[in-house]
Parts: sequence; structure tokens; C-alpha cells
Amino acid sequence: MSLRRRDVEQWMSHRRLPEYLRRQVRQAERYNWAATRGVNEEILMENLPDDLQREIRRHLFKFVKDVHIFSKMVDSKMGDTILDAICERLRQKTYIKGSRILCDGGLIDKMVFIVRGKMSSKGVAAPLGEGDVCGEELLAWCIENSSVNKDGKKIRFPGQRLLSNRDVECLTNVEAFILRAADIEEVTGIFSRFLRSPKVQGAIRVIDFGATNHMTEVPVPLLEKFCSNPDSSSMEIQEEMSEPCKHV
Repeated sequence: MSLRRRDVEQWMSHRRLPEYLRRQVRQAERYNWAATRGVNEEILMENLPDDLQREIRRHLFKFVKDVHIFSKMVDSKMGDTILDAICERLRQKTYIKGSRILCDGGLIDKMVFIVRGKMSSKGVAAPLGEGDVCGEELLAWCIENSSVNKDGKKIRFPGQRLLSNRDVECLTNVEAFILRAADIEEVTGIFSRFLRSPKVQGAIRVIDFGATNHMTEVPVPLLEKFCSNPDSSSMEIQEEMSEPCKHV
């Protein structure tokens, strides 16, 4: 710890960080050390056999099954495969008191699974705490927007974004695991057909979205055309959408 502290202090001095930033860096370093005991779990896990890694992740990340959408996947072979893929992509993260997780009008770029600590969420009376999830709407949004063509290949449309309509801030230091948007998109793309089952889609419909779907609206005839023609490009869609009279 003392060696790490010395390196951090030298780095901050070299970068001439102002004192208020140095205080926050020191606080983040102290809490990160307390949460991890200085052990990098990712490096440790990489050196273990694959099946042992999988069993350890299933033990550590039992909370994933409590997410409403994931709870509809248990007791099925494909569901277990998807949950394993999710657990493989979870990354440990610590936040200090006052850290902003989501900003009103900002992009939602991750799901946060809270292990310890509390967060405040605009519009929610009780604070988020251990076992709660922040950003579950990102998972639902990715599933709903994971279109596939007739060959089973995923289709990406231009201009897709998910914006938050609330602020989420840490009331205390928080220990969590995060799932980044790129990883969610990868998993929902790989398993898009299974995730479009009635059971999973029903789970999506009951989620209270704390976000705004800020994306280009694709007309239905054009969507059908694009889905049936995997060779169509995003540029072709943009060109056709630039002629509104054509789709009225």
C-alpha cells in the first residue's frame, strides 16, 4: 500500500493536480484498497481453469439472478449460458461519496450492481443500496433494439442512444460491479433470438424506464426492407430516411 501511495503521490505532483483533486484521488485510493485488499481479481481469475472461473463467478455474482429480466431466464440451459456470459463481463468498481453515476440528459453507458453503500436516485424515495441495480433500463433497451435479419445476423441502426432523465449520486462510498454498454450489446446480440421470447419480453414491459430513448425513428416499411436485405448499409438507411415524403 505504501509503495502504491508513493507512486500515486508522484503522479499527482508530476501532473500538477490541484489540491481538491488530490484529496479525492487519495480518498478513492484508500477505499479501493479497503474493498479489494490490493488484490486484482481479474488477473487472479485469469490464471485459474475455465470451469473453476465459471463456478467462482456463479458464486460471487448470485445477485445477477435478482435482476428482473435475468430472473426470467433461470432454470433453462440457454438462460444459464446467458447468465454465465454476463458474469464473465462484470467488472469490480468502487465509487467515493458524491460520485455521479448518471446525469440527467447524459448517456447511460453501464449497469451498476451495488454490493455495499448507498445511492440516491431522483424520483425514488428510498436510496438504492445493497442488492439494487442502477441502469437496468439499458439492458431492456439493448434487448428491444437487438434486431436480427433472416440470416440471424444482428442489425445496427444509426443514431441509437439511450439518455437518462434522472441524476444518480453516491450517498456513501460504494462498492459495486458494473456491466458496460458495449458488453451488454455484445451479449444481447449473440443471444438476441432467445431474448425475444415472450417471457423475457414480458419482463421488459414491466420495467419502469428512468431514461429517454433518444434515437432515429426508422419507418416500418424501411425496417422490413432492411431486415430482409442484409447487404443494406447504414448509409443507405440514412439516405432513404432523408426523403420523408417517400415514407408517408
